[in-house]
Amino acid sequence: MSPNPADPTPQETDDWLVASAALSNFLATANTLTLAERRLLVEQALVLFEQNYVHLPLKMAMHAVNPVQRLRVMRRRLERQTEDTMPKEWIFHAELSEIFHSVRDLHTNYLLPNPFAGKIAFLPFLIEEYIDEEGSHFLVTHVAQDLSAFGFAPGAEITHWSGIPIATAVDLNAARYAGSNASARHSRGLQSLTVRPLRIHLPPLEEWVTISFIDRDGTERELRQEWQIRDNLPTFVDTDALSTAAACQGLDLDADETNRAKLALFAPGALARERSAAQGTADLPEPRQGELVTTMSTVFKAREVRTSFGTFGHIRIFTFNVQSPAEFVKEFVRLIRLLPQNGLVVDVRENGGGHIHAAEFTLQTLTPRRIVPEPVQFLNTPLNLRICGRHRGDPAIDLGPWVASMEQAVELGTAFSSAFSITPEDGANAIGQQYFGPVVLITNARCYSATDIFAAGFQDHRIGPVLGTDDATGAGGANVWTHQLLTALLEGEENVPYEPLPKGAGMRVSIRRTLRVGALSGTPVEDLGIKPDERHHMTRRDLLEDNADLLDRAGRLLSEQPVREIAIADVTTADGDLRLRLRTANVDRVDVYLDQRPRASVDATDGQTEVTVPGAARARSARLDGFADDQLVASTTRSLR
Repeated sequence: MSPNPADPTPQETDDWLVASAALSNFLATANTLTLAERRLLVEQALVLFEQNYVHLPLKMAMHAVNPVQRLRVMRRRLERQTEDTMPKEWIFHAELSEIFHSVRDLHTNYLLPNPFAGKIAFLPFLIEEYIDEEGSHFLVTHVAQDLSAFGFAPGAEITHWSGIPIATAVDLNAARYAGSNASARHSRGLQSLTVRPLRIHLPPLEEWVTISFIDRDGTERELRQEWQIRDNLPTFVDTDALSTAAACQGLDLDADETNRAKLALFAPGALARERSAAQGTADLPEPRQGELVTTMSTVFKAREVRTSFGTFGHIRIFTFNVQSPAEFVKEFVRLIRLLPQNGLVVDVRENGGGHIHAAEFTLQTLTPRRIVPEPVQFLNTPLNLRICGRHRGDPAIDLGPWVASMEQAVELGTAFSSAFSITPEDGANAIGQQYFGPVVLITNARCYSATDIFAAGFQDHRIGPVLGTDDATGAGGANVWTHQLLTALLEGEENVPYEPLPKGAGMRVSIRRTLRVGALSGTPVEDLGIKPDERHHMTRRDLLEDNADLLDRAGRLLSEQPVREIAIADVTTADGDLRLRLRTANVDRVDVYLDQRPRASVDATDGQTEVTVPGAARARSARLDGFADDQLVASTTRSLR
């Protein structure tokens, strides 16, 4: 997460809860949209759904919904209303939001205007779920510092939510949210019990909740807790400006807003460390014991983990939402080189995505195989063609590759354009493999967008097993653009259909759909997600002891895979020949490329292998490809000068 000048200071973070307002006081400031502004919002929503929304055919078929017709009906009703007869503003917001939610796409959102924009509604604790032979249990896992209620602490088990059995309350809440599959909706329903970004969701109807719980001593208790409202931490990337970062967004805004709120509530130290690093402060706050120091502490957490199967590296990627993919990959590589080299757990749970380049650039560091970025398609419409034609060859956002197929669509009747990748393939293979031990990826249902793309690429390139704590990832298969970005793409032209939205309102739309590569080539990610190779049900020990059983399961998977090694130990020249002494493990053949040309192939055994290449003393670079049973399993490149 790129440091932002508007990020709070450590003291401001400590004051985050103090500055909160009660829900009833906040709602008194709402209700300012005029009838004309409501009509404008519905008209602009129609433009996005009819002319930009790439998943419209899929969503109408899969979920039996018709958002375009619903918007037309809503527009007609607004035409008959007057300032005196129009309903309360929250009813308008609820209906327009529900139309967006009906397509079950977390990329396609109605973003509420002021005073909701930038606000978060929260209860100062988190609840997580685990499953045992008795069924589901819901535990308190985090409590904000200023919440003081006897017995209400991590480990307390929630039984009822305002009188409703907690499992039923989660299911009822899940029905309100736009997750693409059942796992995603259930996960969102649980998360939103205590944290709700008002940019996307209306405030709770209730001003307080009554929580029935059993404390860690087995005593039944109750707590009444009021909802609080306050400004959220600012976004880390400007997705409205015409830039590569904005054009390459794959982000679940709901998750991003929620994760920023959770940072302020439950991880103020990470914010303080990142701000101190950005300002060059010498007195950099220390991370938790065992964690590696990083200047991107809200993006990464790296550490050693001890399991029943050995000690391995563990790196948590909280977000791909960064300005610079190159800096992201650089820090990722630095961290994994400091971790044990016999096995790595890459943990992307609850990562809502971000910059698609950051996600796909990272894959190359974990595999010898060449990365093929996911291709994407536009829906063929006159407006999408107009946008692409305007930005053919644009260095900030080159949409030229899609134009020819979109022009042919009039004659061919095809629904979608040809598919090309957003991520440049050269960039996705610029540095190659950097970690040679086995790798396991951990996912859950809150992985979305660029993280779906990362998980799909991990599986499609056979980097290692995917271990999921849910049945699938969140299934967000698209590149998302904002209404403001779409407006900027046609700035200066006449008869532009986009009009400025009132009072800080916004909209987002899935503009290009992503397709998988490899064995599942051509399969869309949207609504399907990435199914794990192995499923792990979270345990009580996982929730209270830092994922102990989950990491033990990952450790077992790592221990079952070989640790590869391929490196140049020494380089000498004599009589115009190049002599390389190689260090290898668990490879049986090494192919040698000098200055990108194949020059030698030798059988290898564990330990050291020597190879002489006649007449190659002046070679500038060497690439070694290691094979086992004729399968490429390791690759490294080194400069010889």
